[in-house]
Amino acid sequence: HVQLVESGGGSVEAGGSLRLSCATSGYTSTTYCMAWFRQTPGKELEWVSGISSDGRNVHYGDFVKGRFTISRDNAKSTVYLQMNSLKPEDTAMYYCAAEESSLAGVWPSEFAAWGQGTQVTVS
Repeated sequence: HVQLVESGGGSVEAGGSLRLSCATSGYTSTTYCMAWFRQTPGKELEWVSGISSDGRNVHYGDFVKGRFTISRDNAKSTVYLQMNSLKPEDTAMYYCAAEESSLAGVWPSEFAAWGQGTQVTVS
């Protein structure tokens, strides 16, 4: 049974930083890609960033513009999202997602496993 657990959210002032973590369990190998999505009330899930199973391929939404960095530590079965220069418009519930594929997609339907979300509030 695959589980994803996010942590690291919180409230920060504009310009501040947060580091989100997503711990995975239940996978028998490391051949799974990961992604971060975010959602605000009344809106659809928005893709933020994705990382391949080996960590070599990373991609970001255009709005990130060099502010966020995704990484993974397969030894710890954890994916991170370092968020710097946060803006009020980054306020959202952030979700990590995983799929047993080497390369990450950008659509929610491409991911089978999801975490419960962690709230990020920027004021």
